[in-house]
Amino acid sequence: MKDKKVVITGGAGFIGSNLAAELASSNEVAVIDDLSTGRVENIRQLLAGPGIRLIEGTITDLSLVQKALAGADYVFHLAAIASVPLSVDHPLRTNEVNVLGTLNVLVAARDHRVKKVVFSSSCAVYGDTPSLPARETMPTTPLSPYAVTKAAGEQYCAVFHHVYGLSTVSLRYFNVYGPRQNPESEYAAVIPKFITAALSGQPMVIFGDGLQTRDFVFVKDVVSANIRAAETDACGVFNIGSGRQTSVIGLAKIVLKLTRRNMDPVHRAPRPGEVRHSFADISKAAGFGYHPTHTLEEGLRQTIEWFAGTKL
Repeated sequence: MKDKKVVITGGAGFIGSNLAAELASSNEVAVIDDLSTGRVENIRQLLAGPGIRLIEGTITDLSLVQKALAGADYVFHLAAIASVPLSVDHPLRTNEVNVLGTLNVLVAARDHRVKKVVFSSSCAVYGDTPSLPARETMPTTPLSPYAVTKAAGEQYCAVFHHVYGLSTVSLRYFNVYGPRQNPESEYAAVIPKFITAALSGQPMVIFGDGLQTRDFVFVKDVVSANIRAAETDACGVFNIGSGRQTSVIGLAKIVLKLTRRNMDPVHRAPRPGEVRHSFADISKAAGFGYHPTHTLEEGLRQTIEWFAGTKL
């Protein structure tokens, strides 16, 4: 992508900042972020250059979103409350940001004739599927308020395409990891928590028996998927994962090996709203050119190096 005007909602967050870093050198990028979970540090170096600006505000403010999207070619909509446990604790706030915020983005994109909206959805919409891998044709059975809001966002995208002719695509991310992921929140994802625990010599905490499985996908592959989905005629819903299944206990062993640590994890009670097993059939996304190029060990090595600030 080159010489386009791009808006990234949630662009100071984990995935959004990695996407901004990829696009800012050859495009005009506007980042919308209320910095509730996103961090200026994620894009500080980018802001020193001419290709990017930060609009500090919330997507629940329609007036702000309308102004930000004026003249935009593409919108990458990543802003969200993106935690299952947080959504269980705060369902009303999750609905406000994830549903009303998405509707605001779609309305503004329609009004300004944006070429395409790429919506960041989640594999959480599948719930506990009766068979794996998860395919886009399967019914959605959300098990958390977060999952419900992502399913609603997908439906709004489909309706805006059908009713208003707005080009939209929804990417169902599986478990994304990589540099810039925040380990400090109580609700942080498992990989940054594992890495920071290992680097500091603290035991890793596993919720449940650790035999639950996930499809871990490196953030650089997710960035590639977003750009390809925008530039091609892709429309509808697509899984974005690695296509591989890894247990949480297996993940812990890889992190311990790469960090050269030897310790046993601590097990705690399972958390409500989380699925038991998950991994993606990514063959549909291959149709618009998505092919993940990073193995789990390669991606973890780069992520650990970023957290540690040194080469392994």
